[in-house]
Amino acid sequence: MIRVVKIGGNVVDNPEALAAFVREFSMMPGPKILVHGGGKEATRLSGALGIKTTMIDGRRVTDEATIDVVTMVYAGLVNKRVVAKLQACGVNAVGLSGADGHVITATRRSPEPVDYGFVGDIATDGVNVGFVEMLLGNGLIPVFCAITYDGDGHLLNCNADSVASAVATAVSEIDDTELIYCFEKPGVLADAGDDHSVIPHITPELYQTLKQTGVVSGGMIPKIDNAFKSISNGVKRVVIKEASALNNETQGTVMSL
Repeated sequence: MIRVVKIGGNVVDNPEALAAFVREFSMMPGPKILVHGGGKEATRLSGALGIKTTMIDGRRVTDEATIDVVTMVYAGLVNKRVVAKLQACGVNAVGLSGADGHVITATRRSPEPVDYGFVGDIATDGVNVGFVEMLLGNGLIPVFCAITYDGDGHLLNCNADSVASAVATAVSEIDDTELIYCFEKPGVLADAGDDHSVIPHITPELYQTLKQTGVVSGGMIPKIDNAFKSISNGVKRVVIKEASALNNETQGTVMSL
């Protein structure tokens, strides 16, 4: 089985959490792929350079100045920091943006109804699965950031959850694939204030009920939407869990049809 693991800012922004995650990831058996978000580094660097950060509905507007910043941070600083730490744990990782090896192409999102600038959406055939298979076959562990490109020389900023979903769906053509979304909670919670209230298993039917009752709301909705989209397109199963429990098979919320 191929495992695709996605980590976000709660890991990449915290040196102790990142070190703990890297140890867990290095112990995960079999072929694996890592996808990471950018955390707060891009906002910090933008401020230092005098570039205004604009967010709409929690998403970064990526104008010409900002695409330069996020590329430097996501594909550069954060990606190479993660790769270096993986190498120190004996994981032969290779850091990638979508432009490297023509591995992930995307199309620039329409400016209507909201112009997010150089933000991309990945098509169903946007992942070069042959290139990924070649890396895995040679014992290399791909580490993807959220920077893709359009095939015509323009870099695009994508949502890291969507990158993970697209990569997992693509590699499911090679072998059974599990997608693991790591975030700050031990799973999807029945009570947001109680970390012990993890819902162990969510089906599409239960998901609709959880949304209607408000148990699942806000940023968790697109994450679970991505999960079920992945499953309907060939991914064996999706798990949402804490990064520190990566190899704990009893923790987390499993999504399946």
